[in-house]
Amino acid sequence: MDNNQSPERSNDILLDISGLKIEGNSDDKWLPIIKGLDIQLKRGEVLGLIGESGAGKSTAGLASMAFARPGCRITAGSIKFDGVELTEQSESDLRKLRGVRISYVAQSAAASFNPAHKLIDQFSEIPVIHGVCDQSKAEADAKELYRKILLPDPDGIGYRYPHQVSGGQLQRAMTAMALSCRPELIIFDEPTTALDVTTQIEVLATIRDIVHEFNTAAIYITHDLAVVAQMADKIMVLRYGELVEENETREMLTEPKMAYTKSLWAVRSFKKTVAPPIHEDVPLIRINNVTAGYGKGIDVLKNIDFEIHKGQTVAVVGESGSGKSTAARVITGLLPPRLGTIEVNGEALPADYRNRNRDQLRHAQMIYQMADTALNPRQRIRDIIGRPTSFYLGLEGKAKEDRVRDLLSLIELEPNEFIDRYPGELSGGQKQRISIARALAAEPEFIICDEVTSALDQLVAEGILKLLDRLQQEFQLAYMFITHDLATVRAIADRVVVMLQGEIVEQGPKDDLFTPPHHEYTDLLLSSVPEMDPDWLTELLKERAQRGVMSSTSSS
Repeated sequence: MDNNQSPERSNDILLDISGLKIEGNSDDKWLPIIKGLDIQLKRGEVLGLIGESGAGKSTAGLASMAFARPGCRITAGSIKFDGVELTEQSESDLRKLRGVRISYVAQSAAASFNPAHKLIDQFSEIPVIHGVCDQSKAEADAKELYRKILLPDPDGIGYRYPHQVSGGQLQRAMTAMALSCRPELIIFDEPTTALDVTTQIEVLATIRDIVHEFNTAAIYITHDLAVVAQMADKIMVLRYGELVEENETREMLTEPKMAYTKSLWAVRSFKKTVAPPIHEDVPLIRINNVTAGYGKGIDVLKNIDFEIHKGQTVAVVGESGSGKSTAARVITGLLPPRLGTIEVNGEALPADYRNRNRDQLRHAQMIYQMADTALNPRQRIRDIIGRPTSFYLGLEGKAKEDRVRDLLSLIELEPNEFIDRYPGELSGGQKQRISIARALAAEPEFIICDEVTSALDQLVAEGILKLLDRLQQEFQLAYMFITHDLATVRAIADRVVVMLQGEIVEQGPKDDLFTPPHHEYTDLLLSSVPEMDPDWLTELLKERAQRGVMSSTSSS
């Protein structure tokens, strides 16, 4: 849908929420999450919900289908969908509605798919169960939607399991699954968080087309202000479960009224001081002519070669499936390469992590994209951080306790308050800080940061980047920063490696990479970064159509 040339819509209110209140249980106490929220949404209209972590965006979105997460409860308010009061419906009636007339696209596709079933079977389940169509028609529709959202091999990718596709591909498969019954309302909960900028363009365009074609209403939850500018007809800003400000998109972007809204518009100002030129001859980490792949299939990495020096941050960028995370797996020994070596301080490491000693393992640690799935939900924070201090450094008893407390202080979390909590009692930003502390517990020289801010709102992400920069300065850490967010690259990187289909197409100092002339693919990446202009996506798609330029996603 084009924000600026919207089709004529029905004036019927599809979703009417008034006086919504939701509480969450913490330590056997019920605390307010949503504090009296009103939402009205017409057919074909897109509402952008923005705000920092903990604002209540996802909770409000789920409430639009009268659903509350475990540990939460709807305590007051009216939720009317197409004139029907959902709070008065039985659970059986709500199940007939959810997934059919209202669907939900979750932020973490990896945590939402069943790993034991193929993608196409999971797509077909809802339309078949609800009698929308039979299995063969559902599978044919899946392939058509896979083709529409530019998944590679649309006729075959559905027969893979979730772990056999990239994170970005999995997120697109979830978007297709939400469309399987052609719902009247879709809740998009950070649907492009896991996508690279080139893929994001195609998915955003597809979502707009679907909203236009089927007159579908949508709630678009995001922390990316430039993305919401392209998608929403109107924007609501939430904070602490309350409405801060609401307005039409153009007015909200150009003339925000409230101080908090203005602060959101001004985030991501942080930029680290670029590290001085490297003088030592031997890098801390060297990826030396590495070729790697899975099983007997096609090589995912093709003779890649780059190095990382002590105290330096090298950002590795590229679209989904380009080989960024595969390179990380090779470095850590989780995927032995077919050819080439990984060197630390000039010495080749054993290719398989099982053949590395504890000191070799200790030197390279990882911080993962989704702290929700990276932290054991059944362990307390003291155990999550404490285990690597025992495994790598042999600490026990009081020495271990003291070290865990020191690490919590180092990541700016008060030890007495957090040491005995479980991950489920933390915000997204706090969980990522715990992941950083766990990596630091091994006292490494090198840390791989795999999309560590992509799931966080911009205020929280900026705090994490500042923390990583401070720790780097304090301990002279080297980072390999895997990301698809070029704003993050500008903020944190010293050098940049650009990957495409398993090959390095360009690498060099950050300032050089952002200064023309660029490699053709680097230019595509840079031009795909959304801007805070509601016309940006429309104009970009027009320009690319005229030039015949497409993302390489369709052929990756």
